[in-house]
Amino acid sequence: MRDPSATILLEWYDAHARDLPWRVGPSERKAGEVPDPYHVWLSEIMLQQTTVAAVRAYFLRFVERWPDVRSLAAAEDAHVMAEWAGLGYYARARNLLKCARSIVQDHGGRFPEAREDLLRLSGIGPYTAAAVSAIAFDRPETVVDGNVERVMSRLFSVETPLPKAKSELVAIAMRLTPAERPGDYAQAVMDLGATICTPKSPACGACPWLGCCQAMAAGRQQELPKRAAKPAKPVRYGIAYLARRADGAWLVQTRPERGLLGGMLGWPGTEWTTDPPEEAPPIQGEWWNPGVEVRHAFTHFQLRLSLRVAELQNDAEPDRGHFLADLRREDLPSVMRKAMDVVANSKPEKAA
Repeated sequence: MRDPSATILLEWYDAHARDLPWRVGPSERKAGEVPDPYHVWLSEIMLQQTTVAAVRAYFLRFVERWPDVRSLAAAEDAHVMAEWAGLGYYARARNLLKCARSIVQDHGGRFPEAREDLLRLSGIGPYTAAAVSAIAFDRPETVVDGNVERVMSRLFSVETPLPKAKSELVAIAMRLTPAERPGDYAQAVMDLGATICTPKSPACGACPWLGCCQAMAAGRQQELPKRAAKPAKPVRYGIAYLARRADGAWLVQTRPERGLLGGMLGWPGTEWTTDPPEEAPPIQGEWWNPGVEVRHAFTHFQLRLSLRVAELQNDAEPDRGHFLADLRREDLPSVMRKAMDVVANSKPEKAA
């Protein structure tokens, strides 16, 4: 099989590159503009386990509020966590701050260029290190995300199912990475996977590598990449207590720094356990049950969250948590927002 040409793909990228707010596109690069490592790094951290459509607005808000790594490093943790709320995988936000502060304190506010040096920073793994090194500094690193895995799997008709095939696909991608324009090439392969070589109904007729694709030649592009069957996620149960004072203040609790939703605001509640928990209200009051269960999928389990609602007097003193007068829905992570929406859109009946 003829090796796919990086030149062909880069010519396609020059004509069809996605317009992304963190990207310096081909025309800007030709005009002498260079990528901002801060933008590259921030976008890559945000894009982990998330889509471009979901990240775009978050990225724009972040760079408007914290336009460079120094301003982010100086930000208050609570403010950054609030801006991150709803994006998920909140350990990323905590590591984002640790990384920004390390870059300022240990590197004079400049991002390391080498992949090996980037790997020493909080929250930066092999993929992100390669992406920042290649895209921001045009070093010949191999960048492999889910889109690239799919392209390589089809291009070379790799039968090994994911995730076992990851090392094999990285090795293939490494052989194809060119010494010239490696940053643009990395983005080109990702764009190819995102817009042409899509998971379902790939637009093979528009693919610049059509003549090289083994899966297409065999009519098997829809079958690849293969994936090992995923085990069913276990279910955990919990209770969240939503209480509001007469003056409008909500009873909230800051979650522990470590663990799920670490450092985020949320509703006081029980632990999330494999068996339905016993009642543990954070304050005495008449608790009501809206009869609606909030369900939320985390990476390793499904959560089923029962709700209790109470209206309190202004002098109420909770055993856990504190009252917040100016709570915004966007200050909460997604599962807590879901609970708030249930309370706002229902008329609960008194629990038995």
